[in-house]
Amino acid sequence: MVRFLIQRIVGTVVVLLLVSIGTFVLLHTAPGGPTVMINPNLSPEDVERIRANLGLDQPLPVQYGRWLTTLLRGDLGTSLQFGASVRSLIGGRLPNTVYLGLVAFVVSAIFGILLGVVSALRPRSALDNVITAVAFAGFSLPPFWLGLTLILLFSVTLGVLPSSGIRPSDGSTGFLAVAKHFVMPVIVLGLLNLAEITRYTRSSMIEALRADFVRTARAKGLPAARVVFVHALRNSLLPVLTILGIVLTRLLGGTVVTETVFGWPGIGQLAIQAASTRDYPLMMGLTLVVAFLVIVLNLVVDLLYAVADPRVRRT
Repeated sequence: MVRFLIQRIVGTVVVLLLVSIGTFVLLHTAPGGPTVMINPNLSPEDVERIRANLGLDQPLPVQYGRWLTTLLRGDLGTSLQFGASVRSLIGGRLPNTVYLGLVAFVVSAIFGILLGVVSALRPRSALDNVITAVAFAGFSLPPFWLGLTLILLFSVTLGVLPSSGIRPSDGSTGFLAVAKHFVMPVIVLGLLNLAEITRYTRSSMIEALRADFVRTARAKGLPAARVVFVHALRNSLLPVLTILGIVLTRLLGGTVVTETVFGWPGIGQLAIQAASTRDYPLMMGLTLVVAFLVIVLNLVVDLLYAVADPRVRRT
């Protein structure tokens, strides 16, 4: 187990290094630059002077080496657009994204597993067909379209939910007032992942319900609920655990569209601002933080998988 953990930690460092190199090269070789994106009316002389002050006229290996040296000192640099520490900018937005992602994950996991179990108990029935249709619809709907539709219905037409922000504009911190801001973003984020979890749980449960150990449990006269939720569901959750890890990493790193539609002050919205102004330090910091979160979450899932199935540790 220790060897498995060391291998994964070394692999994590290597992957982070490769991600940083790839992101750095792509950002600095893309058309345009921070001076042009912020003020396109600058003269060529002013552009060259600002590039020299920012060190952007140096060869890419030199720029990357300087960024990596700064990173090793625990500093992610200074944002070209905001003039503030990248670490403080990300630190101020990351909790908002984490809160939204975790709530959406819990909701989609609970309802996804529950609907998958119900669907597996009556395969090819009318209820199974309805759940399957809803799952495919949730998987197919574009997040921006669904988000705008929900805003039009619940904010503009009915006026029961706020259309943007993370808390009321009057500064209220009551649970119900804050929870209203989560409803529509969680629906948009959760519906896509709920469909995926439902399909995986259904397939895994159908296979488990046909296994010999479930037939044996039924033959022993155990209650149906115990057979389903203790024997079948527990054994069918191993493959579902993998998809739950993927869903969680996707929620924490891929909320750009949802945060933009709902004006949610998270790192997804910050990434849009950084990309639109070619803010290299901020983009590098965001990419590295998101990559680190994704890799760590995948590592946790792999460790849980290795604990649940010892054969994984021998591969």
